[in-house]
Amino acid sequence: MTGERYKLGGREREIVDAVYALGSATANEVVDHLRDPEGYDSIRIILGKLARKGTLSRTRDGRSYVYAPAVSREAARKPAMSHLLRTFFAGSTSRAVLAFLDMSRNELSSQDLDEIGAWIEEQAGQDPER
Repeated sequence: MTGERYKLGGREREIVDAVYALGSATANEVVDHLRDPEGYDSIRIILGKLARKGTLSRTRDGRSYVYAPAVSREAARKPAMSHLLRTFFAGSTSRAVLAFLDMSRNELSSQDLDEIGAWIEEQAGQDPER
């Protein structure tokens, strides 16, 4: 089931993002956060599905459930990035990095560019074959 926790449709991803943003939330809080016209019932059903998948944890608080991410953002990041690489970049990390850099070209500060350059230099210095 571990792999299933990261396979999310668009609507599921939107709801999981809301729970991450809120830290933990009831269905009503997710609906309010999303300003969702679909409303409570559909959000509640999807939250239950995400809890059964293991994507979210769920605890009872009175008559409501409180949902929270089952894993930290950091733990979820690697499988999500692997999926992104396979799906959109044929598994190529360099293509993905270049696409992100190109997409963010006008938003990168000189400090951002210095950080990226320092990381590249550090990595190149660690491998004598590069």
